[in-house]
This record gives sequence, C-alpha cells and structure tokens, in this order.
Amino acid sequence: MADTDAEIVLELAKESGALMFGEFRLSAGGTSSYYFDGRIVTLDPKGGHHVARAFLRVARECGAAAIAGPTLGADPIVAAVSVMSYQDDGARIPGLIVRKDAKEHGGRRTIEGPLTPGARVVVVDDACSTAGSLFHAIEAVEGAGCEVVKALAILDRRQGGSDELRRRGYDFCALLEADADGNIRPTGRL
Repeated sequence: MADTDAEIVLELAKESGALMFGEFRLSAGGTSSYYFDGRIVTLDPKGGHHVARAFLRVARECGAAAIAGPTLGADPIVAAVSVMSYQDDGARIPGLIVRKDAKEHGGRRTIEGPLTPGARVVVVDDACSTAGSLFHAIEAVEGAGCEVVKALAILDRRQGGSDELRRRGYDFCALLEADADGNIRPTGRL
C-alpha cells in the first residue's frame, strides 16, 4: 500500500530537518518543545508536490476558484497548487499572496495575484498555532469581496487556532497535527 501524502510529508519533514526538537520561541507567542519549518518541506520538490497534491484535491472538492495565503509561509504552497492545477487538467486555480501590509508604492495592494471579486477561495498556511496569519489572510480575502470556502495548513499545532477557526465558522483541515508533547502524526483527513 502506498504512503499517503501526509505520511510522505511527515517523513520528509523529519529527514530534512524541517521538524526540530528543543526549546523554540514561536511567532504566535510562547515557546514550544518543537519547531516545524514548513518552507523546508514545501520548497523541496518532493514535499511541494505532495502538499500541493493533497491541497489541490481539497480545493477542487470545495469548488475553489483561487488559493491564497500569507507571505512567506504560504508562498511555496500557493505557487505549487496553482501550477499543479494547470498541469492536472488545465482547470486553473490562480494563486494569491497576502502581504502583511499594503505596498507603499505601485498598486498599493495587500493581495498580489489575479484576484476576482466574488471568487471562492481556499486559504492556506504552513502551520497553524493561534491562526493569526490565517485570520489575517482570511480578512484580506473577504475584504476584497471573496468567499473563504476552506482553510488548510500542513501542521495543526493544536494550540487553539484550529478551534477558533471552526468556532468562527471556517472549515479547517490539516495534513498533520501535534499533541501536547510534540508528537506529530497524519490527521487522516487530507
């Protein structure tokens, strides 16, 4: 039996050093006994392929017309899913990158990419702790007149973010999830 995309991503995270153990300060605040750097996984061709394949399947199932995520963690995910959508069957799912702040020059945009108001959008990130980055991207996408139909992450750290997303009515799934001791396993949902 072939390994699932989630199992392959977890193994690659361990092999590549994307999953580290020790004492780490998190961008969402607080500390953790482990650190997951999803960019190491998604910038690897094999990891990017398996994350994109899993996320593209979900995007197609929920009728998404675009995929968006906060820079920098989601950038490789968004690009890989968008390219794979075209390679898959030509039914393109354009990528959107959500900046932390609007540009001070040029078009002064917060969202980069071919944004279509009213589009159904999947919002993604590499990890979800408090979901602060996901909420920032969701607010930007909804503020641009689009509908968020799903939120996805490679790793759900189970630190309240996924629960808060669901409490606010967003459908959230992750490839991997952690327990309080830092043990990481596939969720079986993607």
